[in-house]
Amino acid sequence: MRTQKSIYWIATAALCLLFLYSAGMYFINTEMVKGFFKSFNYPSYLVIPLAIAKVVAVGMIVWRKSKWLTEWAYAGLFFDLILAFLAHYKAADGGTILPLVGMIVLLLSYLFGKDVRYN
Repeated sequence: MRTQKSIYWIATAALCLLFLYSAGMYFINTEMVKGFFKSFNYPSYLVIPLAIAKVVAVGMIVWRKSKWLTEWAYAGLFFDLILAFLAHYKAADGGTILPLVGMIVLLLSYLFGKDVRYN
């Protein structure tokens, strides 16, 4: 159980850092990110709401008082990573590595979190 707990907390910390960094970039370099969104054919008005959603999702994953909200937070981050991977893949810009790493970290956090935090 100790190993599972360590894996869970390392993966969750990495997941939180990844998404908080991403949200921070969306807030600080909004115009640059809007340019990326336009190049991916995504609407640029989603940048700030998506940044807010990322911060809220990280909060729900760390807080974990509601299983239902935690599940939705993981689902939202999962779909964000899938869409990021597909956008970078379609653009052929070589940016597919970070979403794949994020997906691995998210799955580790989610799967080990069920054993560590709910039992």
